[in-house]
Amino acid sequence: MSERAPAVERWLAWRYLATRQREGFVSFIAIFSLIGVALGVATLIVVLSVMGGFREQLLGRIIGMNGHVVIAARDGLLQATPELLEKLKAVAGVEAVRLTLERQALVTGHGQTRGAQLRGVRREDLLNRDIVAKNIVFGDLAEFGTKPGVVIGERLRQQMQVRVGEPLTVVTHRLNESGSIAPRYTDYDILASFMSRRYEFDGTLVFIPLAMLQEDLEYASETVSSIDLFLADPAAAPRLAQELRKSLGRDDLRVSHWLGLNARFVGALQVERVMMFIILTLIVVVAAMNVVASFTMLVRVKRGSIAILRTMGAGPGTIVRAFFMAAAAVGVVGTAIGAGMGLLVCANMPAIGRLLANVTGAAGSGGAEVDFITSMPVRVQGGEVATIVAVAIALSLVAAAYPAWRATRVEPVEGLRHE
Repeated sequence: MSERAPAVERWLAWRYLATRQREGFVSFIAIFSLIGVALGVATLIVVLSVMGGFREQLLGRIIGMNGHVVIAARDGLLQATPELLEKLKAVAGVEAVRLTLERQALVTGHGQTRGAQLRGVRREDLLNRDIVAKNIVFGDLAEFGTKPGVVIGERLRQQMQVRVGEPLTVVTHRLNESGSIAPRYTDYDILASFMSRRYEFDGTLVFIPLAMLQEDLEYASETVSSIDLFLADPAAAPRLAQELRKSLGRDDLRVSHWLGLNARFVGALQVERVMMFIILTLIVVVAAMNVVASFTMLVRVKRGSIAILRTMGAGPGTIVRAFFMAAAAVGVVGTAIGAGMGLLVCANMPAIGRLLANVTGAAGSGGAEVDFITSMPVRVQGGEVATIVAVAIALSLVAAAYPAWRATRVEPVEGLRHE
């Protein structure tokens, strides 16, 4: 009998799940419980994957414009000596060391004047900065560093109504020998414009060859505002920054990392992600409660058959496992279907994004923000999907436990009395 017990329990579980005229309403609820679990799991996977994609894009734009680790002087400007640069390049995990000289200025063109953030960079550093080099809207970077030319944000170019090839006057200031401040005017040609899709970059940044900006500002060739380190693993930035503080041993240097510099922004994204997971998990919880309700009702309907099974020698364990398997099957099958649906939607998200753009009429409106939203970036993480599936199955098993326990409370005499 013990060898046949699992087969009997599976057969009973299937019978409890099968639709019968008398228990049709109970089976109807069970079916909708399965659909609820599937939709909850699919929604969790899709929403968290899309949020992960947006988070990756946003952080990529922050990190792409600045380094993972930033070294600057505590007061004034930094002297990037060859010895210091060689020491930084030799640090394990550092892929690139880039120099930056920043200065606030006014830029003038076509009678328009705007405030801008000048950023002096070396030619090779700009060419290897993908967020700029791969997002050129007009012009190119071929002549950057070989002639007095600048690369500006596309929004700034539009605001000033200038074109590639036209002159742009950069207005800075200097101190005269008398101590008074005098303006300094320098003309550059506009070589290209870029669109990073971050307003603070596209509307203010002006890239100038580092040597030319140093010469215009009358700085030495080693004078920079900061040294940006780009790492193979961005997540290692806090640890590496701490190691650099100890290894450099210089109190005049300030070593920062991208997580610390953007702590509020990164923290807000993390809190939003956790809260969204909790809120969407409630969908699965509600579906699991439906499993409890439907199979508790099924136990009441099946009191007679449970009593007959008990009088025929079926033990409480057999009844418990049969009802547990029946209730758990709804949650497990719903979880499997939901995971498949969620991954299928994620795999076809670009097409879905284009469809939504066409339906809402946003496809023809253009603009960086519209492109950013309708592009629907997706980043499916295996660990995240596994966590969602595990939580859904755990909730389903917990929901299945109560109806199974209720089935053992049916006394044969009481069950047969109502038959």
